[in-house]
Amino acid sequence: MSAAPVAAAPPSRTSPAPVPRAAGAPTATDPALVRRAVKAAALGNAMEWFDFGVYSYIAVTLGKVFFPSGNPTAQLLSTFGAFAAAFLVRPLGGMVFGPLGDRVGRQKVLAVTMIMMAAGTFAIGLIPSYATIGVWAPVLLLAARLVQGFSTGGEYAGASTFIAEYAPDKRRGFLGSWLEFGTLAGYIGGAGLVTLMTALLSDGDLMSWGWRIPFLIAGPMGIVGLYLRMRLEETPAFAAEVAKAETARPKVPLREMVTGQWRALLLCVGLVLVFNVTDYMLLSYMPSYLTSELEYDETHGLLVVLGVMALMMVVQPFAGALTDRVGRRPVIAAGCAGFLLLSVPALLLIREGSLLAVALGMGALGMLLVCFTASMPSALPALFPTRVRYGSLSIGFNVSVSLFGGTTPLVVTALIGATGDMMMPAYYMMAAAVVGGVAVWFMTESAGRPLPGSAPAPERH
Repeated sequence: MSAAPVAAAPPSRTSPAPVPRAAGAPTATDPALVRRAVKAAALGNAMEWFDFGVYSYIAVTLGKVFFPSGNPTAQLLSTFGAFAAAFLVRPLGGMVFGPLGDRVGRQKVLAVTMIMMAAGTFAIGLIPSYATIGVWAPVLLLAARLVQGFSTGGEYAGASTFIAEYAPDKRRGFLGSWLEFGTLAGYIGGAGLVTLMTALLSDGDLMSWGWRIPFLIAGPMGIVGLYLRMRLEETPAFAAEVAKAETARPKVPLREMVTGQWRALLLCVGLVLVFNVTDYMLLSYMPSYLTSELEYDETHGLLVVLGVMALMMVVQPFAGALTDRVGRRPVIAAGCAGFLLLSVPALLLIREGSLLAVALGMGALGMLLVCFTASMPSALPALFPTRVRYGSLSIGFNVSVSLFGGTTPLVVTALIGATGDMMMPAYYMMAAAVVGGVAVWFMTESAGRPLPGSAPAPERH
């Protein structure tokens, strides 16, 4: 039998309620197989954010290629409109790929999402310009973005589930943290490549052919990622679930993934909200805030953001290991408390304007964000039992990202415009921290324990 959903009653801070365990003998994990699983999962996340970094930093050029007009602002808005469209279909992708992953297996679905992500990104690099095929150019761009968004809907939940179900119980936090290491590496790679190309190529070369190069790189990346994922076996937890079904793979109605897990889903939405609002605020909105609102030099702003992400990459595995020792709840709670108390001081430092002050303010926010990036890949899968883990997590994660994370830059910009208050980014992060804090209070500790519905997973030495 699968374990019961996570209880809604607040657990003791000193003695967290035990996570339900499934009957069955312990399943020792193979370290070599675990490492391959982590690499295969992290590469998909890196590809997603490589595209994110490329698209964000080459948006002005894409606007000229696909949306020619006499108004640069209209071009940029059209480009980011196509970018935002991907967020609209993410929940749909989650509702398709998540339940499918619980029915046919994590490995098969992750192979499909890898193919779709790579194909969508690669296709952008092949689309003729507006000058060549007219209105079909932006139509094809939008179609490619929708393919990317749809496939991404099944990527993060599947990748985090895959790593969590392969990892030994006592190292799940450390191994899961490499998923977000891939996120940061992909973003730095994409943004850094665009920065390098902008510096080396003339405007004419960048407009005519240079902008295609970062997107075409997705093809080889996808082939490597697909190779790694196809070499993997199904996770032990899913294999055990199939074995319990005896005659058929487990089939769970979509409604059961929602109504049957509503408490865990609410916790998931709350945790993902604080995770993604702060993530998109720091990595996506702050570069625009520095340049458009504070009139900060664009190059210096980009370098500061890339420097913060590089620092986060260094700290990430150590923070993941810390969650295995002290627990996920204390680390996530520390991040929420930090954003509640330090968002205003950090933003005041950023607004001071000097390079040192901006770097210190951004660095402080980056270190607080690590509390989430290091713990969420292991904490979120532990909210759900094995038989619905991929599906329920996909739905909760993508709904929260689409409603709150992806809309963060737009909402904050609108709030600043409506109120004239330049401190709105800090207030928005503080509000998200309150929601995250409530979710942390009600979640149970999962560090060092079997996943709900799974047998214990000690490490093989």
